[in-house]
Amino acid sequence: MKTNSLHEKKVVVIGGTSGIGMAIAAAALDEGARVVVASSQQANVQGALKRLGDGATGFAVDVKDEGSVASFFKEVGPFDHLAFTAGDWGGGLGFGGSARELDLAAAQAAFTVRFWGALAVVKHGSRTIADGGSITLTDGMLAHRPRKGAPAVTAMAGAIEHLTRALAVDLAPVRVNAVCPGLVMTEHTSQLPEQVRRTFTARLPLARGAEPAEVAEAYLYLMRGGYTTGQVLLVDGGGSVV
Repeated sequence: MKTNSLHEKKVVVIGGTSGIGMAIAAAALDEGARVVVASSQQANVQGALKRLGDGATGFAVDVKDEGSVASFFKEVGPFDHLAFTAGDWGGGLGFGGSARELDLAAAQAAFTVRFWGALAVVKHGSRTIADGGSITLTDGMLAHRPRKGAPAVTAMAGAIEHLTRALAVDLAPVRVNAVCPGLVMTEHTSQLPEQVRRTFTARLPLARGAEPAEVAEAYLYLMRGGYTTGQVLLVDGGGSVV
């Protein structure tokens, strides 16, 4: 068996009950990993466990509450790989609005989950992660292709990328990377009118949204890729080149 196999590895997916996170959990199970999924709602955790079946466990965790995050990792115990998808950047199209009309309280709340939540998870998870383990964060293509009316979410995405590089140095030899998805056909995005989806995909070399399972492959690569750290892996249908 290859040394970078996920077989019998313990993989933690925070945000793992829907969207990209759920796809990561399912893909890791298919490779023989033991998977722990987490969400802010216990009902969502239980629903995900029914869909995932044997090999998966799960707990509720509030990433906005550091005490909840600390308790979660005590419950999980030692593990090998961590993926953070809370907020599901690839599934949402809420840009927050122009700077002139920006709801600062709403923007701060989004940062609390997607940035500060990620940092709280890294702080406590890195204490029990295995030697040779990995942490994979999630941002969004606005970090590379800003849109009018989206300064706050663009800043959040960029902050995650800079955090990723800093953590790769700070936590070495634990590997830290990020995945940067384009439009992903999650439960939420799939309900958008087709004409809205086309505005995000028409000019792409691959003119469609990604399936969550396609994006999940990037996370699994970064778990297995033992010589990859401090990187941001774009999964955008070629959007970054047009």
